[in-house]
Amino acid sequence: MAVVYPTAVKNARLGAVVTQIGTTGVLEIGTAGMASVLFSVTFDNPAGAASGGVLTFSGFPKSTTAAASGTAAAARIRTATGGTDIVTGLTVGTSASDVIVNTTTVATSDPVQVTSASITHAT
Repeated sequence: MAVVYPTAVKNARLGAVVTQIGTTGVLEIGTAGMASVLFSVTFDNPAGAASGGVLTFSGFPKSTTAAASGTAAAARIRTATGGTDIVTGLTVGTSASDVIVNTTTVATSDPVQVTSASITHAT
């Protein structure tokens, strides 16, 4: 049988993610397996808020310029100083993903945009 958390516990766990992101966390968008980082954006402070078992990140959309070329397929959340991973394994796409981008086909120096980002807590 799977472990099931009540919504209040899910929200508390997701709130801990926001605390770990801190004041200067970054969202990095990369190729499959994060083999290459294509671009990144800095989170707002606070990074977001949890409600109903979903952490919705604030301040989006965010635009930037691509630092590399490739197909955007994965994302991770890291601290800006030290590059410590907070969350890995996020999905990326133009819809129905953890991180929504304007395009998954990225070329160096292209303008790119993260439209929205959220994490839904599992059961």
